[in-house]
Amino acid sequence: MTAPPRRASGEPRGQARRPAVFPQRSLGPPPGATDLLLIRHGQSETYVEGTSFPLAGGHGDPSLSPTGHDQARSLSVRLGSAGIAAIYVTTLRRTAQTAAPLAERLGLVPRVEADLREVHLGDWEGGKYRKMVATEHPTAQQMLAEERWDVIPGAESSAAFAERVRAAIGRLAAGHPGERVAAFTHGGVIGQALALATGSRPFAFVGADNASISRLFVAGGRWVVRGFNDTAHLSETW
Repeated sequence: MTAPPRRASGEPRGQARRPAVFPQRSLGPPPGATDLLLIRHGQSETYVEGTSFPLAGGHGDPSLSPTGHDQARSLSVRLGSAGIAAIYVTTLRRTAQTAAPLAERLGLVPRVEADLREVHLGDWEGGKYRKMVATEHPTAQQMLAEERWDVIPGAESSAAFAERVRAAIGRLAAGHPGERVAAFTHGGVIGQALALATGSRPFAFVGADNASISRLFVAGGRWVVRGFNDTAHLSETW
Protein backbone atom coordinates (compact mmCIF):
# COMPACT_ATOMS: atom_id res chain seq x y z
CA MET A 1 0.00 0.00 0.00
CA THR A 2 1.31 3.41 -0.92
CA ALA A 3 1.68 5.84 1.96
CA PRO A 4 -0.32 9.10 1.69
CA PRO A 5 1.71 12.19 0.75
CA ARG A 6 3.11 14.09 3.70
CA ARG A 7 2.09 17.65 4.36
CA ALA A 8 4.78 20.35 4.16
CA SER A 9 5.82 21.69 7.53
CA GLY A 10 3.40 24.39 8.64
CA GLU A 11 0.84 23.61 5.93
CA PRO A 12 -2.71 23.53 7.32
CA ARG A 13 -4.43 20.12 7.22
CA GLY A 14 -6.62 19.71 4.18
CA GLN A 15 -5.29 22.79 2.37
CA ALA A 16 -3.51 22.47 -0.98
CA ARG A 17 -0.02 23.91 -1.31
CA ARG A 18 0.06 27.31 -3.02
CA PRO A 19 1.89 27.43 -6.34
CA ALA A 20 5.26 29.14 -6.50
CA VAL A 21 5.19 32.69 -7.85
CA PHE A 22 7.74 34.36 -10.11
CA PRO A 23 7.29 38.15 -10.40
CA GLN A 24 8.85 40.02 -13.30
CA ARG A 25 12.04 41.72 -12.23
CA SER A 26 14.23 44.48 -13.59
CA LEU A 27 17.55 43.43 -15.05
CA GLY A 28 20.39 44.31 -12.72
CA PRO A 29 24.10 44.13 -13.47
CA PRO A 30 25.58 40.63 -13.40
CA PRO A 31 27.73 39.85 -10.35
CA GLY A 32 31.01 41.71 -10.61
CA ALA A 33 29.92 43.77 -13.62
CA THR A 34 30.81 47.43 -14.01
CA ASP A 35 27.79 49.72 -14.40
CA LEU A 36 29.25 52.24 -16.84
CA LEU A 37 27.60 55.58 -17.54
CA LEU A 38 28.87 57.07 -20.79
CA ILE A 39 28.12 60.78 -20.60
CA ARG A 40 28.56 63.06 -23.58
CA HIS A 41 30.11 66.44 -22.77
CA GLY A 42 27.89 69.53 -22.67
CA GLN A 43 27.46 71.84 -25.63
CA SER A 44 30.79 73.36 -26.69
CA GLU A 45 31.42 76.83 -28.00
CA THR A 46 30.40 77.84 -31.50
CA TYR A 47 32.82 77.41 -34.40
CA VAL A 48 33.39 80.60 -36.35
CA GLU A 49 34.66 80.00 -39.87
CA GLY A 50 38.30 80.89 -40.21
CA THR A 51 38.95 80.74 -36.45
CA SER A 52 39.99 77.23 -35.51
CA PHE A 53 39.60 75.83 -32.03
CA PRO A 54 42.89 75.27 -30.19
CA LEU A 55 44.27 71.77 -30.55
CA ALA A 56 45.18 69.27 -27.84
CA GLY A 57 47.13 66.31 -29.14
CA GLY A 58 45.87 67.10 -32.62
CA HIS A 59 42.20 67.19 -31.56
CA GLY A 60 40.01 70.28 -31.54
CA ASP A 61 39.68 71.45 -27.94
CA PRO A 62 36.86 73.99 -27.53
CA SER A 63 35.53 75.01 -24.12
CA LEU A 64 31.93 74.58 -23.09
CA SER A 65 29.42 77.22 -24.09
CA PRO A 66 27.26 78.88 -21.39
CA THR A 67 24.55 76.35 -22.26
CA GLY A 68 27.08 73.56 -21.82
CA HIS A 69 27.93 74.76 -18.32
CA ASP A 70 24.23 74.79 -17.46
CA GLN A 71 23.92 71.25 -18.75
CA ALA A 72 26.88 70.18 -16.60
CA ARG A 73 25.16 71.53 -13.49
CA SER A 74 21.95 69.67 -14.39
CA LEU A 75 23.94 66.46 -14.74
CA SER A 76 25.45 66.92 -11.29
CA VAL A 77 21.99 67.17 -9.76
CA ARG A 78 20.75 64.13 -11.67
CA LEU A 79 23.72 61.94 -10.73
CA GLY A 80 24.53 63.32 -7.28
CA SER A 81 22.86 60.41 -5.50
CA ALA A 82 23.52 57.72 -8.12
CA GLY A 83 26.22 55.91 -6.15
CA ILE A 84 29.07 56.75 -8.53
CA ALA A 85 32.41 55.38 -7.34
CA ALA A 86 34.72 57.02 -9.89
CA ILE A 87 34.68 59.71 -12.57
CA TYR A 88 36.71 59.59 -15.78
CA VAL A 89 37.34 62.33 -18.35
CA THR A 90 39.36 62.51 -21.57
CA THR A 91 42.29 64.69 -22.56
CA LEU A 92 39.88 67.27 -24.02
CA ARG A 93 38.74 70.03 -21.70
CA ARG A 94 35.04 69.96 -22.58
CA THR A 95 34.76 66.61 -20.79
CA ALA A 96 36.60 67.86 -17.69
CA GLN A 97 34.42 70.97 -17.59
CA THR A 98 31.26 68.87 -17.86
CA ALA A 99 32.40 66.55 -15.08
CA ALA A 100 33.51 69.32 -12.71
CA PRO A 101 30.17 70.06 -10.96
CA LEU A 102 29.53 66.37 -10.28
CA ALA A 103 33.09 65.79 -9.10
CA GLU A 104 32.79 68.70 -6.68
CA ARG A 105 29.43 67.46 -5.40
CA LEU A 106 30.78 63.95 -4.77
CA GLY A 107 34.27 64.92 -3.61
CA LEU A 108 35.88 62.80 -6.34
CA VAL A 109 38.96 63.65 -8.37
CA PRO A 110 38.38 62.83 -12.06
CA ARG A 111 40.83 60.43 -13.66
CA VAL A 112 41.96 60.72 -17.28
CA GLU A 113 41.34 57.91 -19.76
CA ALA A 114 42.99 59.23 -22.90
CA ASP A 115 41.61 56.53 -25.20
CA LEU A 116 38.05 57.75 -24.65
CA ARG A 117 38.90 60.96 -26.55
CA GLU A 118 36.90 61.73 -29.67
CA VAL A 119 37.66 60.15 -33.04
CA HIS A 120 40.42 62.08 -34.79
CA LEU A 121 38.99 63.99 -37.75
CA GLY A 122 42.20 64.58 -39.67
CA ASP A 123 42.05 67.63 -41.93
CA TRP A 124 38.67 68.55 -40.47
CA GLU A 125 39.87 69.10 -36.90
CA GLY A 126 39.60 72.45 -35.13
CA GLY A 127 35.92 72.95 -35.96
CA LYS A 128 35.98 72.46 -39.74
CA TYR A 129 34.01 69.21 -39.39
CA ARG A 130 30.96 71.16 -38.25
CA LYS A 131 31.04 73.36 -41.33
CA MET A 132 31.48 70.42 -43.71
CA VAL A 133 28.51 68.55 -42.25
CA ALA A 134 26.30 71.63 -42.01
CA THR A 135 26.99 72.60 -45.64
CA GLU A 136 26.54 69.02 -46.86
CA HIS A 137 29.99 68.79 -48.37
CA PRO A 138 30.23 65.74 -50.70
CA THR A 139 32.83 64.07 -48.49
CA ALA A 140 30.60 64.56 -45.44
CA GLN A 141 27.72 62.99 -47.36
CA GLN A 142 29.96 60.07 -48.32
CA MET A 143 31.05 59.66 -44.69
CA LEU A 144 27.45 59.41 -43.53
CA ALA A 145 26.43 57.09 -46.35
CA GLU A 146 29.34 54.70 -45.84
CA GLU A 147 29.44 55.16 -42.03
CA ARG A 148 33.21 55.58 -42.02
CA TRP A 149 35.16 58.36 -40.32
CA ASP A 150 38.24 57.65 -42.44
CA VAL A 151 36.55 58.99 -45.56
CA ILE A 152 37.72 62.34 -44.15
CA PRO A 153 41.29 63.08 -45.31
CA GLY A 154 43.76 62.13 -42.59
CA ALA A 155 41.08 60.86 -40.17
CA GLU A 156 41.54 57.96 -37.78
CA SER A 157 40.71 54.58 -39.27
CA SER A 158 37.53 52.86 -38.15
CA ALA A 159 39.46 49.80 -36.99
CA ALA A 160 41.92 51.82 -34.89
CA PHE A 161 39.13 53.85 -33.32
CA ALA A 162 37.12 50.74 -32.44
CA GLU A 163 40.14 49.05 -30.91
CA ARG A 164 41.08 51.95 -28.62
CA VAL A 165 37.49 52.40 -27.43
CA ARG A 166 37.26 48.67 -26.70
CA ALA A 167 40.54 48.75 -24.79
CA ALA A 168 39.58 51.83 -22.75
CA ILE A 169 36.26 50.37 -21.65
CA GLY A 170 38.00 47.12 -20.80
CA ARG A 171 40.40 48.98 -18.52
CA LEU A 172 37.57 50.82 -16.76
CA ALA A 173 35.70 47.58 -16.19
CA ALA A 174 38.79 45.77 -14.91
CA GLY A 175 39.46 48.59 -12.46
CA HIS A 176 35.92 48.83 -11.09
CA PRO A 177 34.22 45.44 -10.80
CA GLY A 178 30.84 45.72 -9.11
CA GLU A 179 30.90 49.53 -9.16
CA ARG A 180 29.13 52.33 -11.01
CA VAL A 181 31.47 54.59 -12.98
CA ALA A 182 30.77 57.84 -14.85
CA ALA A 183 32.90 58.38 -17.98
CA PHE A 184 32.59 61.82 -19.54
CA THR A 185 33.36 61.37 -23.21
CA HIS A 186 32.28 62.22 -26.76
CA GLY A 187 29.51 61.46 -29.22
CA GLY A 188 31.66 59.40 -31.57
CA VAL A 189 33.00 57.31 -28.69
CA ILE A 190 29.51 56.60 -27.35
CA GLY A 191 28.38 55.58 -30.82
CA GLN A 192 31.37 53.28 -31.21
CA ALA A 193 30.95 51.70 -27.76
CA LEU A 194 27.30 50.87 -28.32
CA ALA A 195 28.00 49.56 -31.80
CA LEU A 196 30.60 47.22 -30.29
CA ALA A 197 28.15 46.13 -27.59
CA THR A 198 25.32 45.37 -30.01
CA GLY A 199 27.07 44.39 -33.23
CA SER A 200 25.09 47.13 -35.00
CA ARG A 201 26.05 49.07 -38.11
CA PRO A 202 28.84 51.56 -37.32
CA PHE A 203 26.83 54.78 -36.99
CA ALA A 204 23.62 53.35 -35.51
CA PHE A 205 24.24 55.09 -32.16
CA VAL A 206 26.13 58.15 -33.40
CA GLY A 207 24.28 61.34 -32.47
CA ALA A 208 23.93 61.20 -28.68
CA ASP A 209 22.81 64.62 -27.43
CA ASN A 210 25.08 66.91 -25.43
CA ALA A 211 25.03 66.01 -21.73
CA SER A 212 23.13 62.79 -22.41
CA ILE A 213 23.64 59.57 -20.44
CA SER A 214 24.07 56.17 -22.04
CA ARG A 215 24.62 53.02 -20.00
CA LEU A 216 26.45 49.71 -20.31
CA PHE A 217 26.86 46.72 -18.03
CA VAL A 218 30.37 45.37 -18.66
CA ALA A 219 31.34 41.95 -17.33
CA GLY A 220 34.45 40.51 -18.90
CA GLY A 221 33.86 40.33 -22.63
CA ARG A 222 30.11 40.74 -22.30
CA TRP A 223 28.67 44.23 -22.82
CA VAL A 224 24.94 44.84 -22.29
CA VAL A 225 23.29 48.10 -23.37
CA ARG A 226 20.95 49.42 -20.65
CA GLY A 227 20.28 52.93 -21.97
CA PHE A 228 20.99 55.41 -24.74
CA ASN A 229 20.72 59.20 -24.94
CA ASP A 230 18.91 59.79 -21.64
CA THR A 231 18.34 63.56 -21.34
CA ALA A 232 15.57 63.62 -18.72
CA HIS A 233 17.64 66.01 -16.58
CA LEU A 234 17.74 68.72 -19.25
CA SER A 235 15.06 71.39 -19.26
CA GLU A 236 14.75 71.38 -23.06
CA THR A 237 13.85 67.67 -23.13
CA TRP A 238 10.27 67.07 -24.28
